[in-house]
Amino acid sequence: MKKYIFICLLLILPVSARAQGAQFDSVAIKGIKEIYNMQFADAETTFRKIISDYPDHPAGRFFLAMIDWWKILVDPDVESYDDLFFKKLEDVIYQCNGLLDKKPDNVDALFFKGGAIGFRGRLHGFRESWIKSADDGREALPIVERAAKLDPKNQDVQLGFGIYNYYAAVIPNEFPLIKPLMIFFPKGDKQKGIEQLTNTAMHGKYAKYEARYFLMTLYFNYENNPYNAGEYAKLLTVDFPDNPVFEKWMGRIEIKKGNYAGCAAIFSDVLKKAEKNYFGYNNIKNLREADYYIGVNAKNDKKLDSAKVFLQKCVDLSRQIDKNEDSGFQINAVLYLGMINDALGNRDKAKEYYNRLLDMKEYGSSKSLAKQYLENPYKE
Repeated sequence: MKKYIFICLLLILPVSARAQGAQFDSVAIKGIKEIYNMQFADAETTFRKIISDYPDHPAGRFFLAMIDWWKILVDPDVESYDDLFFKKLEDVIYQCNGLLDKKPDNVDALFFKGGAIGFRGRLHGFRESWIKSADDGREALPIVERAAKLDPKNQDVQLGFGIYNYYAAVIPNEFPLIKPLMIFFPKGDKQKGIEQLTNTAMHGKYAKYEARYFLMTLYFNYENNPYNAGEYAKLLTVDFPDNPVFEKWMGRIEIKKGNYAGCAAIFSDVLKKAEKNYFGYNNIKNLREADYYIGVNAKNDKKLDSAKVFLQKCVDLSRQIDKNEDSGFQINAVLYLGMINDALGNRDKAKEYYNRLLDMKEYGSSKSLAKQYLENPYKE
């Protein structure tokens, strides 16, 4: 999360407000929606058409790169798309430089050049190349500011400024280790950032979905307001029902609201889509998270045999994922399996799980509960 939040300071996704007419807007928005709904082959066709029909506009190449960005975002642990993504961003920057050589005040070229540099910085941050990431952020910011001055009515550019203002204000207090880096950036304004993001979320042309995504995450992570977060999650999942990132967030928000049944229904849908091999859904971490929340809900509903199945799947997947240390998913699942076996009268099996907890790292009160239930069986 520290990585991710610092990346947000790099002024992401500035886009052009000056389209080439209604036809251009229609095709571009169609392609953007295809990206968010994981229809990558269709999106590639759409943006290659824009490149063909509007060869002097950088939007086609920029959003073609965004296809690879979303492939990365769905599973950040996979680095096989990195080189291609960087290459596509360099193509955008090269084209924008050529346009700016001819016309220094070309707003489209400024926006998409700033956006390409910002996204390059985001991926550098994902890969912990902090100096490169910070350099890209400093390079992108004045480019986008210049474009905004040239086109002050641009609603979409408020996304980048909103993200910056919010996180530049929040980060120094939330993450003191990152605070020294903030001397290189202007001071933030949290409330102004929320207002700018909301403006883009409601009135943006190309960037409204990205603004909704950031409002959803900041309300969840920092404002402790799952209800506001849920409003934006609902907008995103209605528009993009097959986006695994948005759907997972919806499930997590329901948990934070205390709605375990609603969360389990969402993650059951995640598993169904994984079985059908929808892109991004059969990621092992997605499956682990889905099994965990469905299992916990079954436990709460006293459907103990069903809970055992899903929580054991969570443990099995966690063993594949947790290479360096045990995750909270695995530790809690082991604890719940011990409790469920006690409730079912399988005392010896329950003890196996409790003893296993004693060999794992402490998570919450996991070890003290394990010792308690080893002495006295858990009872519903």
